[in-house]
Amino acid sequence: MDLIAVLADAVRAAVGPQAAVFALAAVGLNLQFGYAGLMNFGQAGFMLVGGYGMAVSVTRFGAPLWLGVLVGLLMGFVLALLLGAPTLRLRGDYLAIATIAAAEILRLLFRAEAAAPLTYGVFGVQQFAADFYAANPFGAGDYGIGRFALSGGQLWVALVGWLLVAAAVGLTALLVRSPWGRVLRAVRNDEEVVRALGKNTYLYKLQALVLGGAMAAAAGMVLALASQAITPDTYASDLSFYAFAVLLLGGLGRVLGPVVGAIIFWLLLAASDSLLRQAITGGVISDEVLSTSDVGPIRLALVGIALILFMYFRAGGLLSRRAPTPTAKATVKAEAE
Repeated sequence: MDLIAVLADAVRAAVGPQAAVFALAAVGLNLQFGYAGLMNFGQAGFMLVGGYGMAVSVTRFGAPLWLGVLVGLLMGFVLALLLGAPTLRLRGDYLAIATIAAAEILRLLFRAEAAAPLTYGVFGVQQFAADFYAANPFGAGDYGIGRFALSGGQLWVALVGWLLVAAAVGLTALLVRSPWGRVLRAVRNDEEVVRALGKNTYLYKLQALVLGGAMAAAAGMVLALASQAITPDTYASDLSFYAFAVLLLGGLGRVLGPVVGAIIFWLLLAASDSLLRQAITGGVISDEVLSTSDVGPIRLALVGIALILFMYFRAGGLLSRRAPTPTAKATVKAEAE
């Protein structure tokens, strides 16, 4: 087996567009769940409306790409308001149910034949990002060292994606260290105490949901730009669970947790995929035991087992503090004030 090829595949995945997409989605999820305690299982829905808001604006209405990006962000903002307004006054599980249901309903709605005049139905939208790739400062060749290289287009998408991740991480760092962020953490720890101190906890939670939804919408746009194609099934519910896996792996409630988690997650996923395929083609694993068509689900199972073991030995994630987070009412009161 060619272990250098396995390592090259893993490194390309860890720094490529896919890792940037899920890092960005997990940064938004970290703001919602890690800091505000909001159980959002519908990040895929925010990613869907962001990607489609951009693509449909360009193809159906002839809008420039920059305007399509603004429309995508606006769609994420509106979806957060529609989901948060009726549910955030209730227990957290209602939000979890509403978000995962909304994401699946949106996917089915966008692929429905009745919506095809606007969303193109199951076929989706292709070749809508010509302006984006026209601004590519890199050439058509490969950039990197040997097999540790990305094409010019991949490098351009990855660069934009990671710049957006850096901006989202910087914004999160500023927010969580501000009085607003301290109140948000207090809401996560004990909402009743914060409400008793006169804070509008509903407004704080809605703001966190909106900001995290906008970040997820941006992630959905980067995912669409990476392939210049977008279909409703691209944004299936498993994207939400990937974002949660990334967040839990890196560290819940840690500013850089989503970034570290995304890099490690895609490193493991790509390495296991490449290693299994090489083992099959090299005869190390018999075709009768495992075929190349089975590699996809098997690699997810292997990474899932690794994550379970990791969470058992380090439940807070790679960047978690050793000491448990204080939850006493006195600490909550100090944060809220």
